[in-house]
Amino acid sequence: MGGCQSYNGSGDEASTTTVNYSDISILKLRKNNNVQSAPSLEEKPYLQEHFLRDHIADIDLLTLTALPHDLDQQEWMAFNTISFFQNTTLLSSALSEFCTLTTCPTASGPGNKVYEWTDENGRKLKCSAPLYTDYAMSYIQELLTDENVFPTRADAQFPPGFMFLVQKVFLLLFRTLAHLYRAHYRDAIAMEIHPHLNTLFTHFITFSHAFKLLEPSETAPLDDLITALMQ
Repeated sequence: MGGCQSYNGSGDEASTTTVNYSDISILKLRKNNNVQSAPSLEEKPYLQEHFLRDHIADIDLLTLTALPHDLDQQEWMAFNTISFFQNTTLLSSALSEFCTLTTCPTASGPGNKVYEWTDENGRKLKCSAPLYTDYAMSYIQELLTDENVFPTRADAQFPPGFMFLVQKVFLLLFRTLAHLYRAHYRDAIAMEIHPHLNTLFTHFITFSHAFKLLEPSETAPLDDLITALMQ
């Protein structure tokens, strides 16, 4: 089972209402040679107010996040973990043509945060962003399709340590989203999908805070964005 590490680098390296983040034009998801270069903006374009305001829906995310009455918390965790994975994968795939070995030789987030992958033998691997994303999404997909971890049978029980695995999934999803904000927000603006990214990230952070799924030290590189979006 793989894992992950991060450090600061020196280089610039019963109600189940959901938000439909997948309402992205099919044309925008295709490799589109007609997409114009994103505007030249300051280092953190995602903090500019006119981009911060762009969301796909005006929704009470606290209500959307709250555990529905009479629903088991682990069921709620599983449902939302799968949903966040699917939508993060969708947005990451939409921007994948911009995330290459050349443009993103290091998996990084804001504040020179560098993410390393830890393989099954405990070796830390410094890898490119597309490779790190592939490792992370493959690891999560394997967990989500494991009946012993995310059971689909009505009479099945969640395993001991289920919440630890959910926290690990959220950690990997956060790092994937952090890289998109750090390296590809301009590309998201050019493709006009930044409202989807903003909405997904705000919901993701709201849910993570509500159920204490991420350590503050891990989310610190995007604290400025989190503060701005949660206002």
